Amino acid sequence: MVRPTLVIAIASTAALLSLAQATAQDAPARPPVDAPELAALGTHPVGVVDLDLVQPAQADPLQGAAKPAIVDRRLHLKIWYPAANAGGGTLYRSALPGADGADVAFTVAGLATPRAVGATGRFPLVILAHGYSNTPEALSWLGENLASKGYVVVVPAFRDPSITIRTAAAAAGPIARRPLDIAFVAAEVQRRARAGEAPFANTDGTRTALVGYSMGGYGVLTAAGAPLDPALAGATRGVLARYVAGGAAAAALKVADLKAVVAISPASVVRGVRMWAPPGVSAIRTPTLFIVGSQDRTVGYDPGVRTLFHQETHAPRYLLTFREAGHSIALIGAPLEMRKSYWDQDWFEDAVWRKDRLIAIQTHFITAFLDRYVKNDQGKAAYIDGLIPNADDGTWPGAPAGRYAGFSPGPPVASLWKGFQPNKAAGMSFEFKPAE
Repeated sequence: MVRPTLVIAIASTAALLSLAQATAQDAPARPPVDAPELAALGTHPVGVVDLDLVQPAQADPLQGAAKPAIVDRRLHLKIWYPAANAGGGTLYRSALPGADGADVAFTVAGLATPRAVGATGRFPLVILAHGYSNTPEALSWLGENLASKGYVVVVPAFRDPSITIRTAAAAAGPIARRPLDIAFVAAEVQRRARAGEAPFANTDGTRTALVGYSMGGYGVLTAAGAPLDPALAGATRGVLARYVAGGAAAAALKVADLKAVVAISPASVVRGVRMWAPPGVSAIRTPTLFIVGSQDRTVGYDPGVRTLFHQETHAPRYLLTFREAGHSIALIGAPLEMRKSYWDQDWFEDAVWRKDRLIAIQTHFITAFLDRYVKNDQGKAAYIDGLIPNADDGTWPGAPAGRYAGFSPGPPVASLWKGFQPNKAAGMSFEFKPAE
């Protein structure tokens, strides 16, 4: 006779295994079967760990009456990294503000194993910056995927005020803190990596990349060298006064050892306030990949992100455009908890594009771009260089199995974008401009 406690234990173990399998299966970092080639997970298992950093005596534009309060700035980091062994996955818990400003909790399946032993080696550093009122968990698709390919991905939780608070003071916080926080986190992680401190003992801070979405895109372009407009001094209650163009501490915002920048739907104007002074993004010398939807009504397309692509004249830069897509291209698909109201679902979903398709294509191009410019893997150049600009025009004459031929080999055999399956490269454009 089997004891009841044993039956319960067996059932509980089976349930946990089932949960782990479902978590791994449903994780946004795992691409769908119609994803382009480089969206596939890498060879490393993934670990995840949380860490808090404190930057003392920081001016906070959201606190204080007559002037910003001086407080310790606390940043919670989520860190995805290559692990030594595979685990059972995890379930992330997060929240975004609902229509009334109150948080709506949601969960996200993850591939990563919490506190897993790190893989041996030296892995490049990626600082990943989320958008206004977003959370690191909403970018788990990219963080986990890049970690599986040998990157240490650090994502600060910026703790923005609710996006439902429509005041200048609310916007002042993210505008002031994004570039300051990114510069601080990058410098502190690089310092700990040099010292061999956990969890960055295997991190190579001399090969650093910045990836930012929306407000985070503004932050990473600033940290790459775009000078802040002097008007931001007043717009942030003086917090950025020392850091604007010509300010005594302007150079302190620039991240050292920067090899590549990815700006997804970056904000260049916020509530009528211009972010950068002349020469703007043309001051950036680091290779940059811009990603945007042509119907992005939040940050604009042309004028907007396409304008930035043309203006960044002193760096090699790329522009991936999803035709008819809007602003929410960089977040995971809406979790079940966020599908109960239009406001909640609209955070995540696009009106036209399938979300798993959007993030798989972005993963493909971001992988090729970072591998080429951060890891110096020249074999990835063919995935981003020499592509026919309009995806719709690509062909693969004599493909060995027609529409199920596998991944395009690219030029000279095919003009269909390298790494894409037949009939799966459509509705996009990809452009390149060299440094002038």
